[in-house]
Amino acid sequence: MLRNSFILLNGIGAQREMALWRSGVLEWRDFVRERRIRGVSEERKDVMDAELLSAQERLNRNDSAYFASRIARREHWRCLHEFGKGAAYLDIETTGISLRSPITLVGIHDGVRTHTLIRGRNLTASNLRAILSSSRAIVTFNGSGFDLPVIAAQFPGCIPEVPHIDLRHVMRRLGYRGGLKAIERELGVERDRRVEYMTGEDAVYLWRLWEREGKRNALELLVEYNIEDCRNLKGIADFAYRSLRRQTLDAASKACKH
Repeated sequence: MLRNSFILLNGIGAQREMALWRSGVLEWRDFVRERRIRGVSEERKDVMDAELLSAQERLNRNDSAYFASRIARREHWRCLHEFGKGAAYLDIETTGISLRSPITLVGIHDGVRTHTLIRGRNLTASNLRAILSSSRAIVTFNGSGFDLPVIAAQFPGCIPEVPHIDLRHVMRRLGYRGGLKAIERELGVERDRRVEYMTGEDAVYLWRLWEREGKRNALELLVEYNIEDCRNLKGIADFAYRSLRRQTLDAASKACKH
């Protein structure tokens, strides 16, 4: 979907992008190959051609940060196919719901393994930065409203400037409401029975049991709960990308027929 995106060009918004698709200009290479583009002067097309060739070069170099700055955050989901293999599926646990509530645990799933950083053990700025430094995208659920601002406040400079896909907003565009667990159930995503019905409040309680009473099984359960959150983000992200891509290109196809 990224190669279908013309909104990274200066002066191209959603409507003009749709108009390009309607005219049969579906990918960057189609645009560059066309001698003329309706509504675009010859001089302006030369500039746009150069921008698209630069975008292709950046994509070849796996430079996701370039696209994070060129595409509106609402459309960062378009980067999932190209940069999904390098994505960090991230979720945090805290002592409360305030942005100042101390982070107790950060989970980061890279598609193969899940890194767990625990307060008082291995949750440090250097560890967090090291894990995220190779990420080409970050996927969260409500991360734009909570997880990332909390991390930025408590561990400044650790979040790379790469595309951020907040599945809460992406799934809303597809008609899904509610929290992560509710959407998982609607999609048939299963969790381990030990953490199937746990909530954020339970996570806070488990941390307190560990911190105040040293109950190891409470910490283990909290870690398992967080790991499930992180891992399940990947499946939901894959579903969201396929659905939004189909929805977007179907809209363009229907427009062509009218």
